[in-house]
Amino acid sequence: MLKNREGERVPNVTFHTRSNDQWVDITTSELFSGKKVIVFSLPGAFTPTCSSSHLPRYEELAGVFKQNGIDEIICISVNDTFVMNEWGKEQNAKHVRLIPDGNGDFTEGMGMLVDKDNLGFGKRSWRYSMLVEYSIIKKMFIEPEVEGDPYEVSDADTMLNYINPSAAKPKLVTMFSKVGCPYCTRAKAALKDRGIDYEEIVLGKDITSRSLRAVAGATTTPQVFIDGQLIGGSEALDEYLRNNPNFAA
Repeated sequence: MLKNREGERVPNVTFHTRSNDQWVDITTSELFSGKKVIVFSLPGAFTPTCSSSHLPRYEELAGVFKQNGIDEIICISVNDTFVMNEWGKEQNAKHVRLIPDGNGDFTEGMGMLVDKDNLGFGKRSWRYSMLVEYSIIKKMFIEPEVEGDPYEVSDADTMLNYINPSAAKPKLVTMFSKVGCPYCTRAKAALKDRGIDYEEIVLGKDITSRSLRAVAGATTTPQVFIDGQLIGGSEALDEYLRNNPNFAA
């Protein structure tokens, strides 16, 4: 039975990380003292649910969490620092800090170290999330102890609903672009000026012109979607932003 540790202090450990080709030790005190921090822990970098849902959604909601008093969002996994660093690059993680718990010391101290020998993983973390205020665990969401890899309560939306149920979530912006396209550059600048994060899908790299036509009904770039709604090119985006002056990520 995995124990809920609300009201307890986080384990006192040192994480061995790698930054700019140098070893950098980071203590629990450095991560949590004097701050409000969200932690989510998962079975492994590059694994399906962790890469497609868990980490990306915390990235998407990072700005909202900051607006609601959170100083930092940390992802912890029982992986070495080289793996975590590469995963962060692959995920383009800008707002979530990836911390390697290579020896499992922190995870063991949390009582969340589990055996995944059946998958060839060895010892890994059970999936959970928690809100830590000034080194004290205020709230924990632990996934149910069932077969497989449950992902029901440790997600970013559940955590945000706990912190502020009425918090406004950012709109999801996706831009289909092409290398060297001046209109794409104009659209990117318009979004950047508003501080709006967006996902970029590059024609010829991430998608074909046929696929773009199937999705957007056009082959010209950019093609901008907001919350699944096709806005169109750079001029249409300018008009949308003029008509929605309060729209920001």
